[in-house]
Formats: sequence, structure tokens, C-alpha cells
Amino acid sequence: MNKPLRKVSVFCLILVAALMLRSNWIQVVKADEYADHPQNQRAVFEEYSHPRGDFLVDNKPITGSEKTDSKEYTYQRTYVNGPMYAPVTGFKSQTYGSNLLENIEDDILSGEDDRLFVRRVIDVITGKDRRGGNVELTINAAAQEAAFKGLNGKTGAAVAIDPATGKILTMVSTPSYDPSALAVNDTAERDAAWKSFNEDPAKPMDNRAIRYTYAPGSTFKLITAAAALSSGKYKPDAATNFESPMRYENSAQSLTDHPGAANCRGATLERALEISCNTVFAGVATDLGDEAIKAQAEKFGFNDFGKYDFTKDGADTKNNLDVPTRVTASVYPTNEDDAQTMRAAIGQQSVQATPLQMAMVVAAIANNGKVMQPSLVNALRSQSLDTIESFQEKQIGEAVSPEVAKQLQDMMVGVVQEGSCPSAKINGVKVGGKTGTAQRGLNNSSPPYAWFVSFAEVDGKKVAVAVVVEDPGADVERDDISGCAAASPTAVGIMKAVLGK
Repeated sequence: MNKPLRKVSVFCLILVAALMLRSNWIQVVKADEYADHPQNQRAVFEEYSHPRGDFLVDNKPITGSEKTDSKEYTYQRTYVNGPMYAPVTGFKSQTYGSNLLENIEDDILSGEDDRLFVRRVIDVITGKDRRGGNVELTINAAAQEAAFKGLNGKTGAAVAIDPATGKILTMVSTPSYDPSALAVNDTAERDAAWKSFNEDPAKPMDNRAIRYTYAPGSTFKLITAAAALSSGKYKPDAATNFESPMRYENSAQSLTDHPGAANCRGATLERALEISCNTVFAGVATDLGDEAIKAQAEKFGFNDFGKYDFTKDGADTKNNLDVPTRVTASVYPTNEDDAQTMRAAIGQQSVQATPLQMAMVVAAIANNGKVMQPSLVNALRSQSLDTIESFQEKQIGEAVSPEVAKQLQDMMVGVVQEGSCPSAKINGVKVGGKTGTAQRGLNNSSPPYAWFVSFAEVDGKKVAVAVVVEDPGADVERDDISGCAAASPTAVGIMKAVLGK
């Protein structure tokens, strides 16, 4: 071979080697980056080329995949009763991605989960349309509807839990939005809906049940009572020796009692809970000390910044619990003096709780002290509804002893039978509850949060509920806002629905 030809050959070999190197670099090293690039629409088009799996409630789909005439998005995500279930399912959008369970369970719903591989192969061989798997939810349809209707026109949230298993039976947040509006093929319509939802000052896309924390007000007295009974220093029916009103440390101001000083001065724990005496629980907290109240709150799940691992893939999120959707941690702060501890013991100061957390508190009390891992997912199923993975109940702690739990149950029943919320009674059902009206705003300038937490039991079946109302509506006067009036009707509706009453 002559010299010029040899040079050309070497040059061609270099070019071929460069092309091979570049090709492998793109296909191997950069493949994932290009596949996940936001401007790569091929992956999105592929995702919408086959039906997505559904969420199931009571074995019925609450989502769907509708075939369209679009050449890009062959199938369109649809939602049944979208606003009612949006805080659970979240949304799936061609442009804006997904959130909540639509995001977390995407591998199953899209069919990409490795456990669906055999099904994918069979579909290819038989020529059937590929379809994702299904996610069976723990939600009770009747209870979800009762909660949604009960909060209609109000700003708030509701959560119901099966105390024995931790299954979440209800999760509602209002006002809500329709995720179908973010899944339409019309780009202009989709963008307009996104803009409307995000610019709405009512924040309809926010999940208040698990992402918002509120001052729990007097519902927190259940935790202070638990600390008192667990200490062995207090009995439910023994008189206390706390004054009413009770002066704050190093202050001319005093903590007062709405039921009146005569009714609360020296009241027993059970009576103090029934009529919601502030001074009794503030006195208990200063007697036991702030650390004791904090420790009791943490046994129920407060200050959970990664203490438990709730994620489905075993990864520790370090700053929250998951159900498997991320939940904002509820907080009991370290208080610097007795005055702060007094306010914290009645659910004020800097105490913050999600509605899910307060439902977990009541669920633990109703479950004889056992704290169960909460979950929204009952099972993962294949396209043919074969079970891939099923819910496994798991105890994650013990908040109080069975003896203390029984005492707290009886005290909560007293709230309904002889105390601050007789309207929560249900014929033929054991009902226990606790009201809460939490102050908010500078100098209590904003309307209070109205809380009602409760449990109900009949024939061995139990349910625990927490309802919070931020704004009961324009037609309710500020002085008329209370946990019993604003929140308990929704809780009663949920309990009746779960128990079939």
C-alpha cells in the first residue's frame, strides 16, 4: 500500500472510531440524561400511547384512560369525582407532570414496574394494547363522599383512619380542584387551568390534610391528659388543685377558662376534658415539666423528622413520614419557660399539627395505645387484577399503655355524653370526641381554627376522625365559630358512613 493511501486509510479508521465512540457515548453514557430531558417529548408521547392503570376505591375505578384522536397523546387521563379524590390521587398532566400518588405509583400505573414485565411480553406477543397496573386505595367511598359534602363551602380538611390497621379511610381537602382539567389534550385549556388553580388565593391544589399544619387548640389536651395519666400522679376522677384563672410566670396576664372559673377550679381531669378547662391542663404541664409533654407528643408521632421509614422503596426521607405521599411533620417545640409550656399544653404557642397527625392521636387512643403506620394504598394489582403487593399493617409505636388508653377513651366519651359536644352522639354507637378552637393571628385577630377529633365503635368496628375548619364560610359570625358547631357535623357524617349508620 502506498503512503498516501495508507494515510487515507488511517484517517478513515480514526473517523470510524470517533463515530463509534460518539455513538456509544450517546447511547450508553448520555442515554438517561437525554431520555429525561424536559424538551424530549418522545418519552411523553410514548407514555400516552397506551392506557394508564387506574386507582380503585371499593373495587371500582375512580380514574380512566380515554382514547383520543390526537396523534401525539393517544390516551387522555380522566378522573371520576376528581375534586373529591384529588388530595389522594393528585394529577397526571402532559405538560405539568404529576404529583401525590399519581407520581409515587407511576411505575405501576404506567406499566414500567419490573413486576409487570411478563405481562408486557405477553401483550407484545398477542398484539394487545399495553396497559398499566392498578392501585387499590384504602379509601372508603361513602366516607370520602360524606367528608367532601360536609366540608362543602368551607376551607378545611378531614382524615379518617381504621385504628386497628392504620388504613386511611378518608382524606379530603377543601377547596379542591378537578385534575381532569390538567389532563386535557388542548394545550391552551390545560395551561389556563394550571394558571387559574395556582393563582387562586384559596390554594385548591394544596393538600391541607397532610401538607398543612395548624395550632391544634384544645384537641391537644388529649396528649397532655395522656402524659398526666401515664405519669401515675393523676387519676381521671381525682380532684386537682389548680387555680382558675392561672397567672403566667413573670407576667401580669392570666390564662382563663371559657367554661368559667367556678367550673374549672380544682376540676378532675375527666371533667376538665369534658368542658375543656385550660387551667387544669396548663397546671398539669407545668407540674410534669415541658419535656414530659414533649416526650408524650413524640410517642404519638410529633417531631417525626425521619424517625420512621414509611417510603415504599426503603429510602429514608429524613424530614417527614410518608403514607406513601409525603406528610409534613407535626411539631411540639421546646419551650423556654412555664408560660410557654402552659400555652403549648392547650395546643397553642408554637404547637403545630396536621389533620392526619391528630387522626393518628385518636386512632392510637382507640387502638389501646398502639400507633399503626398509616397508608393510602391497600394493594398494587396487575392489569388482570392479580395482586402484586398487598398492604401489611405495621405497629410503629405505643403512645400509652392499654390502661391509660381505656381511661382516655372513657374521658372522650364524656365529652360527647356530658360535655362540650352532645351533638356528636350517634344512636347505638359508642362515640368519643374532643373539640378545639385554636386562636390564630396577632392578638387573636384572625378567625380561629375549629377542630373536632373523635372515634366511634360499634360491634367491634372502629374509626378515628380528625376534622379542621379554617374558614366555615361567609355566613358564620366569628364568635359563633367552635369545633363542635363547625367541625363535628362532618366528623359525624364520616363516622356514620364508615360504620354503616
